Amino acid sequence: MKRINFLDSTFRNVCLICTGVCGAITVALVVQLSSASSEAWHTFGWGLLLSTEWDPVTNVYGALPAIIGTLLTTGLALFIALPLAFLCALQLVEAPPALSKILSHGIDLLAAIPSVIYGMWGLFILCPLLQEAFWLLEIDTNGFGVLAASLILALMILPYICAVMRDVLKMTPALLKEAAMGVGCTPWECARDIFLRHGAKALLGGIFIGLGRALGETMAVLFVVGNIIEIPSNLLEGCTTISATLANNFAEAEGLQQSVLFALGLILLLMTFGIQVLAHCYLRKTAQMKG
Repeated sequence: MKRINFLDSTFRNVCLICTGVCGAITVALVVQLSSASSEAWHTFGWGLLLSTEWDPVTNVYGALPAIIGTLLTTGLALFIALPLAFLCALQLVEAPPALSKILSHGIDLLAAIPSVIYGMWGLFILCPLLQEAFWLLEIDTNGFGVLAASLILALMILPYICAVMRDVLKMTPALLKEAAMGVGCTPWECARDIFLRHGAKALLGGIFIGLGRALGETMAVLFVVGNIIEIPSNLLEGCTTISATLANNFAEAEGLQQSVLFALGLILLLMTFGIQVLAHCYLRKTAQMKG
């Protein structure tokens, strides 16, 4: 008994230490980025977040196009990937075991493909296809832009979200599903009212895994987004994202421009934290409403 208690206390202490290390690393990142970007905040202030100008010659910079591009591509990618991931996960759970195993391996393989391969596929395959498709509709576009980047991101995050949703759906008690089917629920009603409600927190965790991948993705987006530091007026126009801006400019940046790029990194980090906080608040509010 003493040995078991010792192992439990040791395990608890190790978990606390690991949690503290993760928290310390996060704080260190925020402090380092804040310190490195202090010159940019001192020069432009909050105007850095609202300005659309980006001119390295005159040392005038604005983060708004990159912020909007990041939010736009990420939001559209989630909008495309979420229903597909849920339907795929639902099919994997309902399919015969042999077929489900093969399909699961196929989806998992998508997660193992390097992002640069997705970018090259988008550059040489997806963008020309989009260009030809819209030309048939008499819409003049080169295929690069928000839509292409969002499709690439959706394809990249789909296996991550699907894998988590598949595991969550498998953990739903069979008794709940059988009871719902017994009172006349359709498969869609069962999925909506049983699967989604039972695994809401875990499903949201899977969404955040995909969201984190989409927000910070660099290489795949860099190939197809267009890399134009402007606010796009439609989904077929080119734009930029925070990560793409960092990749394009950091190697040659110095002085004020380098400080601005550190500021963009800090903005991206705070955006991720902010979305997570809002999600936890939503879950807590939902749990209180359910009692």
